[in-house]
Amino acid sequence: MTTAPNTDLRQISAQDFAMLGITDIAYVRSKAVDETIVFAIHSADGNEVAQLPTREAAIATIIQNDLEPVGLQ
Repeated sequence: MTTAPNTDLRQISAQDFAMLGITDIAYVRSKAVDETIVFAIHSADGNEVAQLPTREAAIATIIQNDLEPVGLQ
């Protein structure tokens, strides 16, 4: 039996919801390190996994690792 996607999401636990996309997406956030701006890659759960000198390099690294880069609002 297949349920509608909306029904599935309404029944998901908070812990399972937090894990959605954990292995599929990453985002980039700029930050200052020793008075230099770097671009940190974060996994879907917010953990920082790398720092690169440019946003373009960070996006390329995400894609090279078979992840989907997502924007933050």
